[in-house]
Amino acid sequence: MPEKQYSMKEAMLFSQRIAQLSKALWKSIEKDWQQWIKPYDLNINEHHILMIAYHLNGASISDVARFGVMHVSTAFNFSKKLEERGLLKFSKKENDKRNTYIQLTEKGEEVLFNLMENYEPKGSAAFSGALPLRELYGKFPDIIEMMAIVRNIYGDDFMEIFERSFHKIESELIEENGKLKKAVPTKQELA
Repeated sequence: MPEKQYSMKEAMLFSQRIAQLSKALWKSIEKDWQQWIKPYDLNINEHHILMIAYHLNGASISDVARFGVMHVSTAFNFSKKLEERGLLKFSKKENDKRNTYIQLTEKGEEVLFNLMENYEPKGSAAFSGALPLRELYGKFPDIIEMMAIVRNIYGDDFMEIFERSFHKIESELIEENGKLKKAVPTKQELA
């Protein structure tokens, strides 16, 4: 076993620093997130599930739980509520009867895109807190060290889905008059 390259004090200080910063940041983000989705009668888990269903396009409940960082029963129960509201549909695959899969309905996609269209950055404390860094450096922080920590905790699959989800937003949304809109595929893309 390799000899440790850190002191106990250093390890404890790092753990406490990241715990305190994460809690403070999460409290602010949670408040902003709840305010954003409140007009749509959604809670954070439900919105997160809709986003995951959109990004993964036919995700299993296990995938939702893993990527949503929630217990499988939480993923299932909130997905069930979304199905009852007509925002998700459940299915089984012919070759996989053990797993339950979710898919956004047309109504679910409409709600999700309406949410994105009505996003207001000024309502986000994290955005406002990062804005001076963007003004100073010309871009928002990449948070690469945080991503490395998350990769080491949750693995490459988690980060691959994480990155794919942002690529999907970049490629499927356009900005018009200061609002996000779903891009209409060109005739070439439809062929």
